[in-house]
Amino acid sequence: MAVEIQSKIVSYHVKQAAASPPPADEDPLTVRIPSRPEGTLEAVSEKIAYVGAEGRKKVYVLVSFMPVEGVLDGKRVVIERPVEFFFPSGQLSSEHQWITATMRSLSLAARGGYVTQALADLRKVAWDKGLVRCGVNRWGKPMFHDSEVAAIAWSIQQILYRRGFVDIDGNQVPVEELVRRYSHRFTHGTPWQAPEPEEVARQEQAAEAAAGGPAVVGHCPECNGELIMMDGCPTCYAGCGWSQCG
Repeated sequence: MAVEIQSKIVSYHVKQAAASPPPADEDPLTVRIPSRPEGTLEAVSEKIAYVGAEGRKKVYVLVSFMPVEGVLDGKRVVIERPVEFFFPSGQLSSEHQWITATMRSLSLAARGGYVTQALADLRKVAWDKGLVRCGVNRWGKPMFHDSEVAAIAWSIQQILYRRGFVDIDGNQVPVEELVRRYSHRFTHGTPWQAPEPEEVARQEQAAEAAAGGPAVVGHCPECNGELIMMDGCPTCYAGCGWSQCG
């Protein structure tokens, strides 16, 4: 319909469309992945060797990773998450069936966004066949675990640590740091590199010294003095020389 203008036009403005609201936040750590995507994924293959009551054993584990998108503070971000844990079939035997079942459960946990908690729970599994030796800690001391399950869970945590997904103790890295680590490969041309365990130990010792001394972890059974962690072992700080590691 035509409209007749009776007065002089002195100004005008164009009506702007309403601004679209920013996207709602969606934590990429907890985004559910329905299934393993088709095609090729980056993966890490590792041989895990451990010694228990039944002698020395070794298994091979494959961990696959993929980028996952999310929204933080209205901005789209990308992190890398583990999505599949695989136990190659060539090493299957009756005693390894539980490992295959556990890998399937871990894969579901990874795609559901709670693999860190699942691995922490597996670290608590104990059996009646004695301790299992597997790997070394940040001080270079042998690690002893309560079961084969716990030993393999710890080894997988170390894979995720080297990939930057968890810290050296298996705790979840904050999502903001995961975003920074994933973007590192694009800004620097190389993936983010985890510090060596020895470097982590030195940093912790420096932090303890800056805080006024090492943390007390108990009391000496010989002289009732304070125990501190020294080279990975609770050691008497009072000077009697007692150490839990002998």
